[in-house]
Amino acid sequence: MQAAYDFSGKVALVTGSGRGIGRVIARQLAEYGADLVVNYVHNREPAEEIAVEIRALGRDVLVLRANIGKMDGLEHLFAQIREHYGRLDILVANAASGFNRPGLQQKESGWDHTLNVNARSFLFAAQHAVPLMEKSGEGKMVAITSPGAEHVMPDYIAVGASKAALNSLVRYLAVELASRHISVNAVSPGIVETDALTHFSFMQDEQIIPRAIAATPAGRLVTPQDIANAVCFLCSPQAEMIRGQVLVVDGGYTLPVPG
Repeated sequence: MQAAYDFSGKVALVTGSGRGIGRVIARQLAEYGADLVVNYVHNREPAEEIAVEIRALGRDVLVLRANIGKMDGLEHLFAQIREHYGRLDILVANAASGFNRPGLQQKESGWDHTLNVNARSFLFAAQHAVPLMEKSGEGKMVAITSPGAEHVMPDYIAVGASKAALNSLVRYLAVELASRHISVNAVSPGIVETDALTHFSFMQDEQIIPRAIAATPAGRLVTPQDIANAVCFLCSPQAEMIRGQVLVVDGGYTLPVPG
């Protein structure tokens, strides 16, 4: 069967790609022909595991530890990409972090950390990525955002604010970078069953997943593969005229239902 997309000869960076959604995105891009930069910050073992899978597909892969929430971490990451590949075609800003607690319990350190990892890093990663993308003549940037940018979720104030800032950055950069032949968009997943869900207090309710499925018109939860499919579409020539948009992939969960 012919592949849906052809990313042969392209280099893709997926931040936070050692596990969860980022891992599946990285593998999908590799299946369509891209060489990969797998980024992690804490646990190298799962990052090396996905690297083995990518190499088995015949792709080149660079595994890099970098805390993208810190400026020196970003500089270190992109310095190694420049040295190894000398170019970058696709940037997927997937890594995310945050302190889930009510607004009145938020601390300055947690707020700063959340905004730095989830929003600031995308702006400055873009600054580093643009010269590398211009060498290729074009580029694609996709940020993984959250419905919490627009909808109130329990104990999600810091992450929600950071994702709202991320969505704004996507719009501004889409306009600014269009003349450089770089498209910028975002994907907003619905509820995806990954390890990250265990950090939310509302997950203590055993009925939360069944209720979410019942409230989803598509009849199931979103999978990491669904998100990877959306990212690959936005990175393809077929999405050339989609700029500065947030593509919601939630099976219809956030649609208003009359009644």
